[in-house]
Amino acid sequence: MINLIGTYECKVDAKGRMLVPAAIKKQLSPVLQEGFVVKRSLFEACLELYPMAEWHEAMKEVNGLNRFRKKNNDFIRKFTAGVKIIEIDAAGRLLIPKDLIGIAGIKKEIVLSSAINIIEIWDKEKYEEVINDSPENIADLAEEVMGNDDADGIS
Repeated sequence: MINLIGTYECKVDAKGRMLVPAAIKKQLSPVLQEGFVVKRSLFEACLELYPMAEWHEAMKEVNGLNRFRKKNNDFIRKFTAGVKIIEIDAAGRLLIPKDLIGIAGIKKEIVLSSAINIIEIWDKEKYEEVINDSPENIADLAEEVMGNDDADGIS
């Protein structure tokens, strides 16, 4: 499992190409040759870039769903909608497919944000809106998600 670190700003050219920042490229070096999968996010107006091994792990879980349940089929369809296999070229560029650029509302300036084992690709303005949520909301979210509810009352 890969553990990516960092947030990086870069630009996308008119063809949808972006130069992968050196720091991310270095972190991805063990998996560069395997390729990547890019897809729309289910929860946010951004894209998700999966190293191929991470994509295969996610697909193992998805593949375990009972396809005779409509909810499961609906989820699989939405989860895999617009999925594309992509590679980083010899010049260190990644081509973001046009349809996904439109879905994520990506203009020229973007943010690559590590999300543990994947990279989120955001339009810079949208990323800043999401990140600049009020401190109270972030504190409440941290407590709800990471708060320790041990039976002995220690937190």
